[in-house]
Amino acid sequence: MSDTSGVSAADAVYRHVKDRVLTGELEGGRMVSEGEVSAALGVSRTPVREAFLRLEVEGWLRLFPKRGALVVPVAPHEIDEVLDARALLETHAAADVITRPDDLAGLLSALDSTIERQQAAHRDDDLPGFARSDAEFHRLVADAGRNSLLAGFYATLRERQQRMTADSVRGRTAAATTVLDEHRALRDLLAARDIDGFARALTDHLDNTHRHGRTR
Repeated sequence: MSDTSGVSAADAVYRHVKDRVLTGELEGGRMVSEGEVSAALGVSRTPVREAFLRLEVEGWLRLFPKRGALVVPVAPHEIDEVLDARALLETHAAADVITRPDDLAGLLSALDSTIERQQAAHRDDDLPGFARSDAEFHRLVADAGRNSLLAGFYATLRERQQRMTADSVRGRTAAATTVLDEHRALRDLLAARDIDGFARALTDHLDNTHRHGRTR
């Protein structure tokens, strides 16, 4: 990457580092130095510093002078808040889409494709791809509702849920397999238009994936 433009280089560094935080390649609690990123991307430290400042404002990094940046871990209260909001929004969208057969058929087809991509990512040990597909599965459900305001709010949760999934399944093959099985079950409950079953399964799925091993 050539450092011909401070703004464009800073944007590129920002996207590079943020993507690795969201996909779990940079784990919460890890220290990252300006020099490390500068050398990896072939840019000067100035755009790296600008990108780090931007990521600190957004809450992804915490900067320490002369030491680098700490990747901020996901806080327990954040997990609870995000999951509660997701359960409400996805269940609301599901209750809406099952009343529209054509839209439901389109959703089911899209979910099938997403599950296939997630299965392939799991098979290839591709954690970033697995986390992206997980976020896509749930986004498809949320977007299937006809409330644009709720869909817009859900979009603000997507980055957090992607990162949470990467943290939850890292090094846990059984957990990743369970996620896939539960996605298939959620898809089938939508096909059966069983909204009560879907709501219960969704809550269990979110708990199993993200609250595993900790108390509220």
